[in-house]
Amino acid sequence: MLAAMSGGVDSAVAAARAAEAGHDVTGVHLALSANPQSFRTGARGCCTIEDSRDARRAADVIGIPFYVWDLAERFRADVVEDFVAEYAAGRTPNPCLRCNEKIKFAALLDKALALGFDAVCTGHYATIVTRDDGSRELHRADDAAKDQSYVLGVLDERQLAHAMFPLGDTHTTKDEIRAEAERRGLAVARKPDSHDICFIADGDTQGFLAGRLGTAEGDIVDENGQKLGSHSGAYGFTIGQRKGLRLGVPAPDGKPRFVLDISPVNNTVTVGPAEALDVIALTGINPRWCGEPPTGAGFYTAQLRAHGDDVPVTVERVDNELRVRFQHPVRGVAPGQAVVLYDGTRVVGSATIATTERARRDEAPAPTGS
Repeated sequence: MLAAMSGGVDSAVAAARAAEAGHDVTGVHLALSANPQSFRTGARGCCTIEDSRDARRAADVIGIPFYVWDLAERFRADVVEDFVAEYAAGRTPNPCLRCNEKIKFAALLDKALALGFDAVCTGHYATIVTRDDGSRELHRADDAAKDQSYVLGVLDERQLAHAMFPLGDTHTTKDEIRAEAERRGLAVARKPDSHDICFIADGDTQGFLAGRLGTAEGDIVDENGQKLGSHSGAYGFTIGQRKGLRLGVPAPDGKPRFVLDISPVNNTVTVGPAEALDVIALTGINPRWCGEPPTGAGFYTAQLRAHGDDVPVTVERVDNELRVRFQHPVRGVAPGQAVVLYDGTRVVGSATIATTERARRDEAPAPTGS
């Protein structure tokens, strides 16, 4: 078994548990940047030189072989360039989800299987259940507060067959995981968790995008097209954003405005009241199924962001698209995000949000799409 070791406490404990369970474990750290020093440092990312050293020390303590694999080109093409292209198109991508889909359970898994390993082990908090017929299901972690099944919703049946998540079926808290790491003598026991986007060294997403897409001044307008302000690039905004708009004209009712729409075609950002963000339906494209795809329409719950709430939905498959309708309006839904469907705790599958349908309001027609 190959244990993906990021240099953090979760993946180190996962590798230790796998080895303790009797698996023949080899640790591997993924070098995802041609210049790792350009990635986050101070234990805030997952791809730094510091992280690779921490992973190697953990492997030494566990007593397993350890290697560093260079996947920088694949990561640049499949994650970083995709991230930039999605923002340029006015969408809001999730790079961690894309990394799981394209790197950890595609490029890494393919290489592992080619070398004779039977599975990839990670420190994700999710659970795999094996059914009587031998097929496998992805479920939420036993501890809902740490559940990471949302970012694993892109895994297909083949990938699940070769995945292992040793932390997912335990009710231990993060403090208890750290205490376990200390008992095992792992120096990463008190290392801070990673946050933000690992390939944006200073955390300035807008500056990162500006360096690759350039600046292009455009208008910020209200729902009637009246100019309220200007910006230096529509890619610097996300649906539902409230802060950083720098509007010169206050709303008539004095209430805050939010980003409602981003148009890369004319480089315009549209803002309006919070209630204009209410979404009642969406269309998802490129669905991926964690097992057999559902047939016909069905009732599920959906999660729209990594730490979002479950919301009840009805789902219908139409060709290679999903038509998802919410039982109650939801806010902060943006094209480019992933919608992950659940049947109880089981992950059914996921799709990329292509368009949204807004709730109708008395004072304005309902925008369709985004």
